[in-house]
Amino acid sequence: MAKQNQFKRMLESGKPILTDGAIGTMLHARGISLDACFDELNLTDPAIVRGIHQDYIAAGATLIETNTFGANRFKLAQHGLEARVAAINLAAVQLVREAIPADHKPVFVAGSVGPLGVRLAPFGRVQPEQAFQAYTEQIDALLEAGVDLLILETQNDLFEVEQAIRAARQAGDVPVVAMVNFTRDDRTLLGDSPTHVARFLHECGADVIGANCSSGPAQLLRILDQMHRAVPRARFAVMPNAGWPERVSGRIMYPATAEYFGDYALSFCAAGASILGGCCGTTPEHIAHMHAALENRDLPCSSTEPDFAELEYGFDTTTSTPPTRLARKVAAGHFVISVEMDPPHGFSTHKLLAGAHLLADAGADVINVADSPMARMRMSPWAVCHLIQRDVDIDTVLHFPTRGRNLLRVQGDLLAAHAVDVRNIFVVMGDPTAIGDYPEAMDDYDLVPSGLIRLIQHGFNAGIDHSGADIGEATSFFVGCALNLCPADPERELHVLQKKIDAGANFALTQPTYEPQRASEFLHAFRSKQGELPIAILAGVLPLYSAKHAAFLHNEVPGIHIPAETMNRVEAAGEGAPQVGVQIAVEMLEQLRPHVQGAYIMPPFGHYDLAAQIIDQIRARAPAASANQSA
Repeated sequence: MAKQNQFKRMLESGKPILTDGAIGTMLHARGISLDACFDELNLTDPAIVRGIHQDYIAAGATLIETNTFGANRFKLAQHGLEARVAAINLAAVQLVREAIPADHKPVFVAGSVGPLGVRLAPFGRVQPEQAFQAYTEQIDALLEAGVDLLILETQNDLFEVEQAIRAARQAGDVPVVAMVNFTRDDRTLLGDSPTHVARFLHECGADVIGANCSSGPAQLLRILDQMHRAVPRARFAVMPNAGWPERVSGRIMYPATAEYFGDYALSFCAAGASILGGCCGTTPEHIAHMHAALENRDLPCSSTEPDFAELEYGFDTTTSTPPTRLARKVAAGHFVISVEMDPPHGFSTHKLLAGAHLLADAGADVINVADSPMARMRMSPWAVCHLIQRDVDIDTVLHFPTRGRNLLRVQGDLLAAHAVDVRNIFVVMGDPTAIGDYPEAMDDYDLVPSGLIRLIQHGFNAGIDHSGADIGEATSFFVGCALNLCPADPERELHVLQKKIDAGANFALTQPTYEPQRASEFLHAFRSKQGELPIAILAGVLPLYSAKHAAFLHNEVPGIHIPAETMNRVEAAGEGAPQVGVQIAVEMLEQLRPHVQGAYIMPPFGHYDLAAQIIDQIRARAPAASANQSA
């Protein structure tokens, strides 16, 4: 009990407590097979375990974890050792105590408690009470042996770690450190965010909360920041892997060096970690460098009021999801080039992906994916966006019509889009079903575009749905709206544009325009009334493909007017009309460039080669706006 109280006092002092590093990595380096039961070595080869503890103490660790990460009945049963839970845990504590030199400064003994290795209901067959009993069995043995604290580590299921904390609290007043493992997307295996994890563990009663294992120091520093923001007055622990592991010549190798960990020790301390150390891949050398860095630090680690202004990670860490590439380019003032693609009529995506590769290679910044254009049945744009981002590695914009969707579907579709990392959303009314393949199809809607923009920005991006209910975590959508630069009623269009801006639109995609002077006058009128545009405008251009194509657009598509001079140029070109259409598009964009922040190219009849030609010419005339520049 005296050592437990001493540990609590050290936590309150703010002085960093340095733990050890990996045990499994060190055992494997000493020839122990990865298939062996590491915990059994406490009984069968105590010298090898004791030696590792001694190395970490010599490196400067003041907190040593027992070799009991898998010493629970479920994991031990895989080796036929479920009846030896108590013996293995008792021996592990004794080995740590034997490793501490008699004349050494105090070293805390932490009972390591890992996950059970089974799934709890409702995702598995093990009931919460069974998990509680298994944790109680191991924790009782560790406490009987005299550990100074418990470390619940590499946990993935919050409901499981809740049972572990419950077992610890029932066993006595022992300090409890609870740490969770995160995947590369900054979520647990069950999808919980760092913010939710921090609040959950704190409410469960853990004395120290944090993260371990995961992808390495950089990720855990980012996660520590988010957890600290969520519960500023909590105590934190962080123990990262030595980077992401790789198998080399049959061995598991970790890339992060000891010097790198020494640098991060100071960063972790400044970000509020009271307990810090290493996990998989770390060695006594890593701990020695962390010890040296911390020994030279005059100030205690931050523990109550974090100064988040000093923490810079390259993007806003209030959400674990960074802004989209499109959002970063817009924020940096780049001239953005977007190209529209229609989903296929069937399920084959080979041609679509080939076109996307062409556009990406040409220098497009983003691909717009239409949703049932002209009310024609096509593949879901969600799938298309996902495939393009995955296979072509270029940002996409999902067209999101309000028409044909009630509130339930709107919100479900938004969550689905965010789940597959489709976060650039272009909100539009959509084409009426009366003009398409199924004129009798439902055409109702619950929200107009400005209403949906408001729902996204002030609802989902704030972490709540339309009714105000919590959705678990705020989304990070970048929202676009539609705009006509040459409207029949400019006053009305100006009013609607301002309404969309007030709702939270981040950018606008315009209808195709063939009158750059008139478009410039419209934008000037807005600036005269409202001031500078607070959103990026991507001017729509649809290259004319033939005289027949131009006549159709002029006569049958609302909102499009093609001047007679332009019509005559296309008609006179004959078979060369597509190239003339490209040249007209480039000329219009050059005239509009001083007034807009990008282009929205709509290739006619799937001729992505024409869009590539436009991109080539635009990029050639303004190399500084190259798509290779990233925000």
